[in-house]
Order: sequence, then C-alpha cells, then structure tokens
Amino acid sequence: MKDQRKTEIKVGITVIIGIFIFLWILGWAKNFSISSNYRPVVIKFDNVTGLEIGDNVVVIGLRKGFVKDMEIKQDHVLVTLSINKDVDLRDDAQFSISMLDLMGGKKVGVLPGVSQTEFNYNSIHNGIFYADIPSVMSMLGSVQGDIVASLKDMRITLSSVNKYLTDDKLTNNIKSSAANLNLISQKMISMIDENRESFKKLTSNGVEITNETKDFIKNNKDGIKTSINELQVLLQKADTLMVAANEFTSEIKNKNNNLGKLLYDKELYENLTQSVAKLSEISKILLEQLKKEGINIDAHLKLF
Repeated sequence: MKDQRKTEIKVGITVIIGIFIFLWILGWAKNFSISSNYRPVVIKFDNVTGLEIGDNVVVIGLRKGFVKDMEIKQDHVLVTLSINKDVDLRDDAQFSISMLDLMGGKKVGVLPGVSQTEFNYNSIHNGIFYADIPSVMSMLGSVQGDIVASLKDMRITLSSVNKYLTDDKLTNNIKSSAANLNLISQKMISMIDENRESFKKLTSNGVEITNETKDFIKNNKDGIKTSINELQVLLQKADTLMVAANEFTSEIKNKNNNLGKLLYDKELYENLTQSVAKLSEISKILLEQLKKEGINIDAHLKLF
C-alpha cells in the first residue's frame, strides 16, 4: 500500500514538473511573462501581411519583445508592441516589418535612433512594411499581363532586328563600307608618311614664327605701347574733329553762320540766277557785234 502511494506521489510530482516545464516553454514561445519588464509601443502600419500576435520584435538583431496586439482601422493597422524596458528608444526610432528568415514568418525590426529627445510611449508612431518574396510574387502576378505583352513586343522587335541584320544587301553594304574605310585609312597613313618631313618643317616654321613674334613683341613692347597710346590720342582728336564737323554742318543747315545764309538764301539764289541770265544775254550781244561791225558803244559823257 505504501509502495503504491509512493508511486502515485512520484507520478504527481512528475506531472506537476511537466506542467511547469510546458508552461515555461509556452511562455517563452509566446512571450508570456508574469513580471512587467515590457513597455507597450503602438505603431501604425499600412500593411501587416504575414505578421501575427506573438511574433518577435528585434532591436538591432537582438530579440527584445513581441507583438502583443493588432487592431484594424479604416486604411491602416495599429500594432501594439511589447518592448523590453532596457531598450533605450529615441525620438527618431524606426520600426519596420520584414521577413524573419527564408522559411517564412515575420518580425518587427527596430532601430532605437540617436536623437537627444526621448521616445514618447504615449503617441502613435509610423512604421514601414518591407515586401517579402510572397508579396513580390503577388505584385508580379498583378502585372503578369503587362509582362507577357512586353515580352511579345520584344520578341517581335528582335525578329525585325534579326531580319534587318541578316539582310544580304545590308551585309554587303556594311562590308563595302568597311572596305572603303580601310582603304581610306591606308591612304591617309601613306599620305602622312609621304609628307612627314613637310609636316615637321611646317611645325618647325610655326614654332619659329611664334618665337620671332614673341621676341619682336618683347623687344618693341615700349614702342608698341607708345603707338597704341598715340593711336588712342589720334582717335580722340578724330572724334573731336568729327563732332566739330557735325556741329558746323548743323549750323550750315540751320543758317546759323554766313555760309549757311549764303547757301540757303532764296533771294540771293534768285538774284544770282538773274545776274547769270543777264550776263549770258550781254555775252551773246557782244559776240554778235564782234562778228559784224565790232562793238558799238553808245555812251553819253557828262563833263562837270
């Protein structure tokens, strides 16, 4: 009887220990904790595909919390994180959802930040969702039709280019152009070889002329400077003379001087015209008298 009771006690102790171990493993896996070593942080995400309650919160590669709750709003999801109190979050902390590993699963990555301002645990912060392989495949599926159409167009384009490049006429033209280019290159090389000495002389002459010009300018620097100064003075005098000539011409046109009055006086012009006409008549009369009997002078002298 005593042996049976000892066996039952051993079985009970074993079951209790097993229950404690199970609860400890379950709490470790699901991030259950009796103590309050975690602080809640609410993050706003536009997308949380694949994220589940209990997933890890990783701070710079170290597991420092878990996903406590998720609440769906109109166009976003509020995710409540439980982060270990020993994590020093700053005001510029960053939160993101990414793949846990290649086998699947998600995690919330946290960068604590370096700002001097402390983190506000009472406000809602924004997070970033990084697409994983399934999300990328889903996106590719949404544009599958466009990709197929683009591949068809590319195939048609490649076929057209292939036909164009395999055209015998085009191939012959390219070969002919290449041959002509080769011939031109050979002729250019031959011409350069034949006129190498001439090119050298031309280059030498150019250098010599440059040096002589440089020496001439250097030796006659003062004379050139003086000539330039004299030319500037001459140009100034010429400019002054032109101004005076323009003023004189303007005075003539405006009758501000005697020459202008003589040139633009209508009465004087008419008198001169009449005088010339009378002089012409007198000349005709004298010529006629000379041809006939000479000049007849009918003069009346009055003696005082």
